Amino acid sequence: MPVLMTRRTFALAAALAPALAARGAAAQSAPATTDAPAGGAPVFRTGVSLMGEPKYPAGFAHFDYVNPQAPKGGLLRLAEDGTFDSLNFVVPRGTPAAGLSLIYDTLMTSAFDEVASEYGLLAEGVSYPPDFSQVTYRLRENARWHDGTPITPADVVWSFETLVANNPNQRFYYSHVVKAEQTGPRDVTFTFDQAGNRELPQIVGQFIVLPKHWWTGQDASGKPRDVTQGTLETPLGSGAYRIKSMAPGRTIVYERVADYWGKDLPVNVGRNNFDEIRYEYFRDDTVMLEAFKADQYDFRVESSAKNWATAYDFPARKDGKVILEMFENRASGVMQAFIPNLRRAKFQDRRVRRALNYALDFEGMNHTLFFDQYTRISSFFSGTELAFSGLPEGRELEILNTVKGQVPQEVFTTAYTNPVSGNEEARRANLREAARLLKDAGYEVKNRKLVNAAGEPFTIEILLASPAMERVAVFYKPALERLGITVTVRMVDSSQYINRLRARDFDMIVSGWGQSLSPGNEQRDFFGAQAADREGSRNYAGIKDAAVDALIDKVIYATDRADLVAATHALDRVLMWNEFVIPAWTLNYTRTARWDRFSHPAPLPAYSFAFPDIWWFDAAKAAKIGGGK
Repeated sequence: MPVLMTRRTFALAAALAPALAARGAAAQSAPATTDAPAGGAPVFRTGVSLMGEPKYPAGFAHFDYVNPQAPKGGLLRLAEDGTFDSLNFVVPRGTPAAGLSLIYDTLMTSAFDEVASEYGLLAEGVSYPPDFSQVTYRLRENARWHDGTPITPADVVWSFETLVANNPNQRFYYSHVVKAEQTGPRDVTFTFDQAGNRELPQIVGQFIVLPKHWWTGQDASGKPRDVTQGTLETPLGSGAYRIKSMAPGRTIVYERVADYWGKDLPVNVGRNNFDEIRYEYFRDDTVMLEAFKADQYDFRVESSAKNWATAYDFPARKDGKVILEMFENRASGVMQAFIPNLRRAKFQDRRVRRALNYALDFEGMNHTLFFDQYTRISSFFSGTELAFSGLPEGRELEILNTVKGQVPQEVFTTAYTNPVSGNEEARRANLREAARLLKDAGYEVKNRKLVNAAGEPFTIEILLASPAMERVAVFYKPALERLGITVTVRMVDSSQYINRLRARDFDMIVSGWGQSLSPGNEQRDFFGAQAADREGSRNYAGIKDAAVDALIDKVIYATDRADLVAATHALDRVLMWNEFVIPAWTLNYTRTARWDRFSHPAPLPAYSFAFPDIWWFDAAKAAKIGGGK
């Protein structure tokens, strides 16, 4: 799918929890089994699921989708745009290097062939009571940091407290955790401020655990380390890789840890197969593409429809040395959009936002810029069963009736659709409707400029950090100007973009939200009122809506899968009818290009193509095409 949410934007949203960002949030669904009988000692399980029982029982050998005999070796070269200036992901300042999650472990890890299951990584077991009011994780006795020091409950408690104290995103996401404490030689218990939130026990297992003794110690010069500051000192980890070398802002290289403590765990068999993983940074997208064609790195996700259609006609592709392949996205939905900043008065009227939608000529844009590759998005959960359709009925209607009077009446009476253009007559009709809506909202055109009742002109600055999005914004601009809106397309570097996004200093951005098949507490961060003014939240639009908050709670406290789907449909429908964003477009596939030096198990898991997690360097293929390592 086209990734309008750029790497830079995504890094801002997810740098604190790379593992969480990769896995997606867990969800409410079928009743989960609990193993802490009242009045008795807790019984620990090796895996948990929010869709009933997990697929893999205790003692399983490996995940079904891996090759347990996958060869180890070789170099994988990847590319990133922009730069990095820190190896500390804890604080939301600066730009952490790509791949830092490779050096750390989490309490639990997910399976790519299940929607909402997790299995023990640092933890050998997990237990929680029937009311989900707390969770206890038991650490593996042999878990070690790379310096050989045991990983202890003190590390887990310190990591959790440090993350929530120093990052607003983590503090908000885990706001229902009252305390984390050691409750046994290898046990850590997290106590919640509420019962019935079935997601909390599982998402606690997703944060990255840090070495307390290293971060509270001294560096080589004897200076105390400070976890609240950025650093380029190589950090101590516990994961399958460690940092081998680095050129600040340009290159970072990870090497596989030969004596990694967890290499033989069932969750790790067939994974982490590359001896080295190298990230090269490029400041320009065009240069980065040409570097790929020159065999300077091995694998890229292509987010540009134009590039996909025109840029790969080069000798190595014709000779079969480079493979283009599209992988279906089965486990995630997406809302990608032009996002207006509702904190600014000019965007607070729903009619204004609908008018901006009428001005977007998607069909013309798709044909002219995207080679007719995309479809228009009409849901915040596009491409999944969680996307609403038609008119509400059954359980969804019951849920919506609880907020009736607080949501647009069309929610109950009209099936939502985006405006459709496709020809000049339709485009003119859409602009006439946009002009009518703006007039109803109190605007009028004077001297060819749209102004409000006070005579103030309507202006929009579209803030961008990706050159690929500039031509999209420029295509949108003339239609807005025909309505009398003054439009500026502003390209800034990644640091300035991140700073302005954090400060909510923008009129409109091009970004979005990825959604798992199991939505939950993260919806508060995306769309909840408490997140609207919180620095670093993913409520980019600044949504503050009581009905939306109530429907998010319906999602979080859903009692089974059917209830979850109905509640998500209701939330989705209300978000769309409020016109909070101007929906963009999507492709339900990930477009990839790679030099043919790698192999993977067949078939790939249902919910991910899992690159590079379960792939490996194929020496025979590499020998045929030459180059690389």
